[in-house]
Parts: sequence; structure tokens; C-alpha cells
Amino acid sequence: MPNMSLTKNPMPSQDPKVRAHNFNEVATGYTEEMALDEALRCLNCKNMPCSNGCPVNIHIPEFITKIKEGDFEGAYQVINKTSSLPAVCGRVCPQESQCESKCVRGIKGEPVGIGRLERFVADWHNAHSEEAPEVAPSNGHRVAIVGSGPSGLTCAGDLAKKGYKVTVFEALHTAGGVLVYGIPEFRLPKKIVQKEVDNLIAMGVDVETNIVIGKTLTIDELFDQGFEAVFVGSGAGLPNFMGIPGEAYKGVYSANEFLTRSNLMKAYLDDPVTPIMKGGNVAVVGGGNVAMDAARTALRLGAEHVYIVYRRSLEELPARREEVEHAMEEGVDFRLLNNPVEIIGYHNPDDRRDPKNGCVTGMKCIRMELGEPDEKGRRRPIPVEGSEFILDVDTVVIAIGTSPNPLIKSTTKGLEVNKKGGIVVEEGTGKTSRDGVYAGGDAVTGAATVISAMGAGKAAAKAIDEYLSEK
Repeated sequence: MPNMSLTKNPMPSQDPKVRAHNFNEVATGYTEEMALDEALRCLNCKNMPCSNGCPVNIHIPEFITKIKEGDFEGAYQVINKTSSLPAVCGRVCPQESQCESKCVRGIKGEPVGIGRLERFVADWHNAHSEEAPEVAPSNGHRVAIVGSGPSGLTCAGDLAKKGYKVTVFEALHTAGGVLVYGIPEFRLPKKIVQKEVDNLIAMGVDVETNIVIGKTLTIDELFDQGFEAVFVGSGAGLPNFMGIPGEAYKGVYSANEFLTRSNLMKAYLDDPVTPIMKGGNVAVVGGGNVAMDAARTALRLGAEHVYIVYRRSLEELPARREEVEHAMEEGVDFRLLNNPVEIIGYHNPDDRRDPKNGCVTGMKCIRMELGEPDEKGRRRPIPVEGSEFILDVDTVVIAIGTSPNPLIKSTTKGLEVNKKGGIVVEEGTGKTSRDGVYAGGDAVTGAATVISAMGAGKAAAKAIDEYLSEK
């Protein structure tokens, strides 16, 4: 019988007071009984509106039907036809604004928990299946992938399934891109990412780390080595700053640096190789998912008090509702309608080093009010004259967005980029202005979602296959 409950099965999770002090995954996942009960809420719509809302076009009613039948491995195989990273997407994809936003059950209640079911299926497969991925017969063509983030891994997986010899080049010492350096362990365990990378390696994909394309090798040199096409999925790793006084003080981090030190370089260990803040008060400037990640990480690193400082109201916060709720539950203090104007610090005048190289002692903020909508439809924040105040903090994390790194564009002739540094591509194919070079993900769009990057990698793989099939 269908389950006509108007609400989703709740996601089991750690108690907020406990999880705020550990890096274990917050959500613990559905049991088989819960997954079956949630699957029975699906009406199996013939026109599949949910699939139309998925950037990688997962056949959602089909995999949920397999769950109803108790065929969890069959459900995984349905997802695996179009998605290379199901365990990742089930955790970090914003389903509420994509597939679940199209679910007809959401008209008079909550939509089916598609993301939670995807996570359950992927975790069940990883726990029970020992069968190695199938290796496709070689078609004789070689493709280079620049970057091992979600767009690069997706492009590599789709091409490997078609018999291409794919090599992924990663600048850092661990493959996974933003999935390993940007998203905290408590949201996306690194063993999950490593499992997905291992699956690609088992399919015949080569992964070479510690290679910075644009320095170690250029795009031209990749072609000289015999690669017939190149996909650039190098992400948007160049942090943006506010340009306010005091940003050069010690204790001021970009969110990229702060999260990389914690996630990839394990700064939370008792005897870390790389240092990071310990204790004190922390202000995180920004309102997106990265800001929530940084704030919740700071709590787990031992901060006494963590503030989110955002210039608009709660309604305008761009972060996922779930992440905002988790941060509030864990004790993050939201200082909304406030904007930093100066970071305050001190330095020793006898110190011969740059006098800017001081330490943070506070952050001056000004209160804001909302005016008329801007070009994006959000009400524009306006400073309230005379409302400045000092926030007592020892560490400041700037999480106001990132831009594509200019390294590849500066070392690759004939590659067109836009004013924001994003690589210009043909819509739907990822084809750039340089013959044989394709791009996708944050390197094109700037910082966006994991699933949109995957969609771009998937589209580029299709276009590369068509391009090389004609040669």
C-alpha cells in the first residue's frame, strides 16, 4: 500500500550537543525499514517531473521502485547509469531546490526524501557489494582531465565507461577536489569520496596528484603527450576578500584556507602538521553553505563562541535550510543584518616584520537595514548611520565567495574567459574557444553546487565523445 503520509521520514542524526564537539557525520542515514517506508511515498509518476529537475537525469521513480521491491543493489545500478557519485550527491546535493522541488507529493505536504533514499542506496551498495566495476574495452583514444572535483570525476567516469583512456591531473596531494578540501568530514566523510575515486581507478582511470596544470604541465604539453582532448574542471579556488582594513592580520583566513587546513590537512588533530585556531571567539563573514561549514568547523575545533555575520536577514540567507538549522542547533550565533567594516588588531612596534602582520582582537561592524530589491531580486542592504559596534573575536573567516584561478587562462593561448575569470564555453557541451579543450563546473560558473558541476562534466563527456568519434 502507498504511504500517504504528508511528511518525510526524519533523518536520524547525532544529538546537537554531542556532534558540535566531534567530526563524525551528523546524519546517520536511513535504516532499511525507513527507506522502504519513504519509498512507498513515491507515486511513480509516468512523466517523472523529479528526474527533469536533476542535472544528471537520474531515473528517480525507477530506482525508488527497486527500493520498494527490496532490490537495493538494483536501485544502485539504476542510479549508477547516470551518476558517478551517488554517495556524495545523496549527502550534499541541494535536492530541495532541484528534484524534490518537482515532486508532486510536495504540493500538499513534503516531497519524497529523494536525496535520503539515494544516500541509503549508495551506502548499502558500498557496504554489501564486492564486485569490481566493469572495465570497458579500449577505443584507443586518450583524454586528460584537469582537476579531480565533481565535474572532473564525472567526466572521467562517463568517458571511462565508453572505453577512453582517461588521466586525471590533481594539483593537491589527494584526489577529490572541493569534496575533500572544502566540505567538512561531518557532512561528507572522506572515505566516501575515496571510495568513489577508487571505483574510477578500478574502471581504468589514472589519477596523478601533485601536478599543477599551468605550472608542472601546460594544456599545450598535454596535447604534445598524445592526449586528444582536455577537460578543465579546475574549480574556483581563488578566494574573494572584502577589501576592508585589517584583513592582513594574523587570525584572518579565507574560508578556503580555513577549511583546507581542517579537512585535507587534519588541523583538528591533537598534534597537527598545519596550525589553525584553537579556542577563542570566531566570526565567519558570509551566509552561504561554505560559511556554515566554516562556522560549524570552528565549533568543533574548540571555539568558545562562533558568530555568523551576514548583511541581510534570515530569509535572504543563501545556505541550505538544513545547514542553517544544524548550525543553529549546534550553538552558532547568527548576527544578521550586520556587515564588517574593519578588522581590529595589534602589532608590536619593535617587530621588524610588516606592521600589518598583527593579531586580531575584534571586528568593527555596522548594522544594516533592507532597502529596495537589487538586480537579483534580493532587498539591498543599507548601512544604518552611527550604528557601529565592536564584536569581540580572535579569528575571522571570510566566506564571501571564490573565483576561478587565473593560472590556466594565463598559460593557455586561445582560451576565452569572461570578466569574472570563468572560462567561456558553449552551452550544453562545455566546448571552449580552443579546439579540443572543454570545461565545466566552477571553473566556468564560479562557485556553484556539486550536482551542477557534475551535470557540466557529464555534458562535456558526451561532447568529447562526439568530437573524438569524428576524428
